[in-house]
Amino acid sequence: MSKLSFAVLALVVAFSGAASAQSVDPRGACKADYDKFCTGIAPGGGKVIACLNAKRDQLSATCKAALDSRKK
Repeated sequence: MSKLSFAVLALVVAFSGAASAQSVDPRGACKADYDKFCTGIAPGGGKVIACLNAKRDQLSATCKAALDSRKK
């Protein structure tokens, strides 16, 4: 494999990883934020998402990205 082919392959893999990172599962990405800000909120009916959105300015970047990916 030539160096150019390898470089192209590496870029394709890197960009495909970035694309898949955009569809992050909020349950895992927001667990720490849920534990910190929304403990006691029972899941169901969008209550947890509403709680997290109400605290949006205090959330981790990972959780914000996961919530944003749900909107798309």
